[in-house]
Amino acid sequence: MKNYNVNQIEKNILQIDGLGNNPIWDNAAVLTDFVSPWESITPDKIELRALWDLDHIFFLYKVYDGNIHIDKTDDSVESIAKSDRVEIFFKKDDLLNPYYCLEIDPEPRILDFIAYPGRQFDYEWNWPENHLKVKSNSQKEFFTVEIAISIESLKKFNLIKGNKIEAGLYRAKYIQQSNLDYEPVWISWINPHTETPNFHIASSFGTLTLM
Repeated sequence: MKNYNVNQIEKNILQIDGLGNNPIWDNAAVLTDFVSPWESITPDKIELRALWDLDHIFFLYKVYDGNIHIDKTDDSVESIAKSDRVEIFFKKDDLLNPYYCLEIDPEPRILDFIAYPGRQFDYEWNWPENHLKVKSNSQKEFFTVEIAISIESLKKFNLIKGNKIEAGLYRAKYIQQSNLDYEPVWISWINPHTETPNFHIASSFGTLTLM
């Protein structure tokens, strides 16, 4: 199982704004080994950084993409699910009963839901109010998404074991086809070794170690 070390910072020194340029992020290790196991193409560069303090864990996605696709039909689950986005899933064990999903597009619109084995998704569920904050910014050649999640909420869902969190880190990239439809390329931190794209499986998760 892959591991990423999440370095600790002092409380209240990182306030997310979506720009991803706060010098405090220099304290984070940079994770770039994202793959698309089901495609022959090499995905564009993705950088993931994470930090934590006693109150929150912070994530910064920087996705190099000059052709972002966002379905702006409305703010529904279906619309977000047809858009370029970054994703973080959390599980307490390999049973995935339940696990917790965050999918965030560059707007940023948030699709947060609880899931159960067999791809049973409860979209009526939301991350607890005031325990999740997301900001984003789009530039010509990349977009950034900053996420702050309270340690309290992670503990509430039994997602922190000692200093370990089991998480999946993903990206969905939509590419226009010759028939003008958009089809997704699925990108993951970890190759789950499945025949078809599947993030909803224990083998797609790694560990985050709170240092």
